[in-house]
Amino acid sequence: MYALIYDESDPAKREKKVVSVHKTRETAEKALKIRQHKLDRRVWECNTRIVWVYDRVHEGDTILPNSFDTWAPGEKIPEGDRVPDGD
Repeated sequence: MYALIYDESDPAKREKKVVSVHKTRETAEKALKIRQHKLDRRVWECNTRIVWVYDRVHEGDTILPNSFDTWAPGEKIPEGDRVPDGD
């Protein structure tokens, strides 16, 4: 299951609020675009990202980093996301 989570990228704030829940990455991406448009902000300004959640969650739940990952198990990771940023 995929979810949009509110993530300010602050290591001190481990708990992440679930904004919405989706069956596929495609529907999560559509929801992220809608949220971006509704807030009239760019993706990185929305503090929202798509994650794969290991257990069932609902909108409004709070989850910790050990209950989600950026990619689903077995999901094909785009080439640009496989190489770490660096020199």
